[in-house]
Amino acid sequence: MSTNNILRIAVIGGDGTGPEVAAEGMKVFKAVAKLEGIKYETKDFDFGGNRYLRTGEVLPDGAIEELATFDAILLGAVGHPDVAPGILEKGLLLALRFAFDQYINLRPVKLYPGVETPLAGKGPDDIDFVVVRENTEDMYSGIGGFLKQGTADEGATQTAIYTRQGCERCIRWAFEYTRKRNKRKRLTLVAKTNVLTFGHDLWWRTFQDVAKEYPDVETDYNHVDACCMWMIKNPEYYDVIVTTNMFGDIITDLAGILQGGMGVAAGGNINPEPGGTSMFEPMGGSAPKYTGNNVINPIATIAAVAMLLEQAGY
Repeated sequence: MSTNNILRIAVIGGDGTGPEVAAEGMKVFKAVAKLEGIKYETKDFDFGGNRYLRTGEVLPDGAIEELATFDAILLGAVGHPDVAPGILEKGLLLALRFAFDQYINLRPVKLYPGVETPLAGKGPDDIDFVVVRENTEDMYSGIGGFLKQGTADEGATQTAIYTRQGCERCIRWAFEYTRKRNKRKRLTLVAKTNVLTFGHDLWWRTFQDVAKEYPDVETDYNHVDACCMWMIKNPEYYDVIVTTNMFGDIITDLAGILQGGMGVAAGGNINPEPGGTSMFEPMGGSAPKYTGNNVINPIATIAAVAMLLEQAGY
């Protein structure tokens, strides 16, 4: 939190129904702040598809510097039907993750009472785990290129980058989180060490090294394809999962369906360091066809606000 004990929140409503759900989340935040005596400041930013179409820029000059003065960012949703895929995602979402070194992506997977899951015979007691996803390396590092683009001989490369520092800080954070989360204290590494024998071997060795410092935490390992099977068959087995950026992106969508759909799933892009700026958001998209109808369930945004407050120390 800011040194003056004022929690500063930047609100990026974004596109489509994003501003609507962000507004509902902030209603809840303000109610909690009043009850708990939390001092806060907020500022709205119009970053998103409409601004890009109007100005040709995703993030204007000075935006990163200004956002860095906030403790947290609440994001509604990004995605505009008139903007080509990748422009907003790379220019806004990934740009903020990298600029603020938000190296933890935290995805609670919790089935609420009364919410349907496609898993027969499973209920809220069975679906209650967390995925900790590394958030700044892997395929998302943007290393790659084209050869003879647009010809019949075209080739393309996309390179995953893993560093010991990047693996270790994510894994260590996951161990600390597992230790505090509940009495189960089980942390499962999800990777693909039998095929990705360089980068994921680094993940495996780092996991084993860090585990020695946490003898009270039970450790396990799943290949990512096996995890996708067991998450469906026995979701109650999982407590905390730690995984790579790419695999985390995939399995958290599978997990979101287990908890009733992406419309009830929330996530945090977290810089855990003192003074770091973190970003919290609902996992559902901008759903542009529903814009202005006020029919999108805001529960995911409310859950994102709860994560924001928890990260701020409340």
